[in-house]
Amino acid sequence: MNHNRFKGTGVAVITPFNEKGEVDYPSFKKVIHYINAHADYLVVLGTTGENPVLSAAEKLKVIEAAVEYNEGKIPVVAGAGGYDTGSVTEALKKYALKGVDALLSVTPYYNKPQQKGLYEHYRKVSENAPLPVILYNVPGRTGVNMLPETTLKIASDFSNIIAVKEASGNMEQIMSVIKEKPEGFLVISGDDALTLPLVAAGADGVISVTANALPLLVTRMVKAAMENQWDEARNIHYRILSYTAMLFKEGSPAGIKAALSSMNLCHNILRLPLVTVSEEHYKAIALKTKELTA
Repeated sequence: MNHNRFKGTGVAVITPFNEKGEVDYPSFKKVIHYINAHADYLVVLGTTGENPVLSAAEKLKVIEAAVEYNEGKIPVVAGAGGYDTGSVTEALKKYALKGVDALLSVTPYYNKPQQKGLYEHYRKVSENAPLPVILYNVPGRTGVNMLPETTLKIASDFSNIIAVKEASGNMEQIMSVIKEKPEGFLVISGDDALTLPLVAAGADGVISVTANALPLLVTRMVKAAMENQWDEARNIHYRILSYTAMLFKEGSPAGIKAALSSMNLCHNILRLPLVTVSEEHYKAIALKTKELTA
């Protein structure tokens, strides 16, 4: 597979719910069509997709729906991670992955493995994955930071692990991976606000939350940066920077669901323990979303 398909702008797609709390597939279709008209690839069942609150059956159906609604327009990446290595590898055998192009696998969370444990976990994932794997390091959510030497050893030892989504927020750490990574291994920003500086440092793009609402602007920014068109890239970066902060102010994906709800793309509904943003903040997000999508 051409790993360059995962350069540029990937979108961490929400999972919409209806008023009964069920997955809202008509809204999911609208969101997919809105995104895939502009972005480079889709990522479903990530953190933004509320993966932890979906049942195994729902996850399978969400993947199938994403592939169907995407209609082959851009690559599809599916989330496949967890805190129990055995459960993750078993799930990889059961996933209906026809039409899926790669897997995004978050570091094990809650139980705080050592670096050796992270390496051994991904060795098992590599051995059982039927598709290329993108590592996902997000210590703010998982409670464990995958250090550069661990990422680099995994990248060197397992040829089907092709990239890392880095959301540590540690620029020095991420740049050390960019500097030392094997040829062809991709480093992808996991923080919208840091995407421009990371691309300037040599990263290969972003898996974006903001691009659910602003797929055209985020894609244009990343493309401009990767083509060294810095004036255009900076202009878009600073245009959307405060908006990105708004989306995360009261938690994610609550902020981006508020934005998409204001655009009539989905209901403003999350599953517990997540709740919606405050009414006042919803109004602020809606106003800014309207301004940026006009």
